[in-house]
Amino acid sequence: MIASMTGYAITSKEISEGSLTLELRSVNNRYLDIQFRLPDEFRSLESAMREMLGTQLTRGKIDCRLTFTPYVNLTLPQQLNEQLLAKLMKLNDMVKSALPEAKNLTVADILRWPGVVRSEILSTNELHEPCMELLKNTLQELTAARIREGDKLKNMLLNRLQKLRQLTTELSPRIPVLLANFQEKLIARLQEARIDANDERIRQELILFASKIDVDEELSRLQTHLDEVEHTLLKGGCAGKRLDFLMQELNREANTLGSKSVDVEVSKISVELKVLIEQMREQVQNIE
Repeated sequence: MIASMTGYAITSKEISEGSLTLELRSVNNRYLDIQFRLPDEFRSLESAMREMLGTQLTRGKIDCRLTFTPYVNLTLPQQLNEQLLAKLMKLNDMVKSALPEAKNLTVADILRWPGVVRSEILSTNELHEPCMELLKNTLQELTAARIREGDKLKNMLLNRLQKLRQLTTELSPRIPVLLANFQEKLIARLQEARIDANDERIRQELILFASKIDVDEELSRLQTHLDEVEHTLLKGGCAGKRLDFLMQELNREANTLGSKSVDVEVSKISVELKVLIEQMREQVQNIE
């Protein structure tokens, strides 16, 4: 399957100490870049979580956010995170100094702040298994979302591919017509100037013009690249970098066609080719 680098998934899990929620956001990126936003109590899980994400994802900027909401139970021994509390009070004073009309943090605000109140029985070891299970489930949802998006991208690219093939088919018959028209005009001008139309210089002019407008090689390479793009899309897998390279090659051939154009219709086709290729290139940037 072709997978997009764009996706979103969020899942929650209830445990005895509270509620865990894991959110994964994914956007396109040249490499795999994973950013974590975890409560302090869960920082030790980052390495294992990074390893799991790396086994399923190869490219994209991934934002992984884990939140933990403990159940309110006054019978459980709890403690304040004094370091975090001191930082909050210092920040509160700084804001009041800059904005005297701002309201102070309330006790409720402070107690709700992530990490301020911690239960003494909260054990990272005990939370390791439910957190990793939650990540596994969320990752499955993210992967499914990326595949759904990738399938849409594949269909769009195949549609553009078909239009490119139609344009190249229209272009091929134009070259012999252009050569015949040039020969006809050249002979007519020579007859007006009373010059022998069978002169060797005339044949040389025709050969030179034919060489100038000959795009057989470009059309052949263009067709080869189109076949490879289709093969890559249907094959699936991590195809983003290969498709990006093929878009560059397609654009190169389209530019060459445009530079050899001596006809309005050929120029129009060349422009349409480049527009379609650019549309494909923009979408290819989102493919893993």
